[in-house]
Amino acid sequence: MVVSSARVQAGRSTDGGHDRDDQLSPVGRETLHDRVYAQLRNSLINGMFDAGDVLRIVDLAERLQTSTMPVREALGRLVSEQALESLPNRSVRVPLITRERLDDLARARILIEGQMVALALPRLTDNDFAVLRQINVDCDLAFEEHGKDIGHVTSALNQRFHFHIYHAARSQVLIPIVESLWLQSGAIIRKAAHIHDEQGGLAATNHHWALIEALEKRDTEGAMRSLSNDIGRSFDLIRGRLDGDPEGTASGDIDG
Repeated sequence: MVVSSARVQAGRSTDGGHDRDDQLSPVGRETLHDRVYAQLRNSLINGMFDAGDVLRIVDLAERLQTSTMPVREALGRLVSEQALESLPNRSVRVPLITRERLDDLARARILIEGQMVALALPRLTDNDFAVLRQINVDCDLAFEEHGKDIGHVTSALNQRFHFHIYHAARSQVLIPIVESLWLQSGAIIRKAAHIHDEQGGLAATNHHWALIEALEKRDTEGAMRSLSNDIGRSFDLIRGRLDGDPEGTASGDIDG
């Protein structure tokens, strides 16, 4: 699903992006390293950073109101998970969106998540369908809040929708793989949301409704096709933008 743009929370601001500070709340001292990692990880998954954003340890530590050590460790973990990349000056950034990376992630997500849908379908119940419908209704209502910053809301609802289905597959092996793919796709979904808001088009939840309908009919091929359309929509929006970019990269700078 394409979620909302600045709406997807925290566009760039004249003070260096500190309009995102309220999404990085202070953490307590218990299990500090894990909590810092979890906050940064969730921020990346939910598209709160642009492709190309440089993440500085001192800045993040200040915003999270913690020391630099847990931030440094968390960034290292995220680099190892390919959600971030190291730069020569020892800082890290959100990877740029290249055509090669875009195609690779799209292919992997459609392949893996399609199998999750196929595995989950026989196990989904009427109660599950009711839950999925309610999530979609809540998301549609959120999109009606025009002019309000609801990106973090729609992003969370989108994640709940997909993972409610995927957890029904009961695959302890595949779930971490899907989570990793979502972690690497956060900036892509953010970029797609900006482009969607500029261009308009189908309702963001359109493919979700089609997916629910196919699942209720126990139509495996139809469900996998709807999921592929849902995932592919975001990636296709960026492909169109990349085709007009002579350098073949998409950072957060070309949204304007």
